[in-house]
Amino acid sequence: MRTLESGEFAGWQTWVLQGPFEIYSGPYAFLVQAEGIRCAFRAEERHLNGAGAVYGGCLMSFADFAMASIAAPAITDRAVTVSLQADMLAPVFATQRVEATGRIVRPGRLIFVQGLATVDSQPVMRFSGIMQNVMARQPSGQAN
Repeated sequence: MRTLESGEFAGWQTWVLQGPFEIYSGPYAFLVQAEGIRCAFRAEERHLNGAGAVYGGCLMSFADFAMASIAAPAITDRAVTVSLQADMLAPVFATQRVEATGRIVRPGRLIFVQGLATVDSQPVMRFSGIMQNVMARQPSGQAN
């Protein structure tokens, strides 16, 4: 994990290993609190679809980030998303802050997660999915 040092999410965290898509589609951040993990991002013009609302694929990418963040306490080494379902409940527009919270329904090799994304405490998307614990791949030529 890496703590963000500036901007709206200063003091929040993000993952050290981020791919180019996650960086472009976010930036996403999470905050570990006593009541659980809270994730957030600020919607920008670049996130909008032709109708002027945040593209559903962007919200799904955020849900994937949130699901992994929520599942983090149950991840043993690395995890991958094997299933993600989402229901869009209301539109999100540029400048709005989207937040997500959730819970681990069942930990294990398969980690079942449920969550809810909101804008100003109003539900905009509910999501659920499954993360799978996997071992990190060894670089080529190295023994396990």
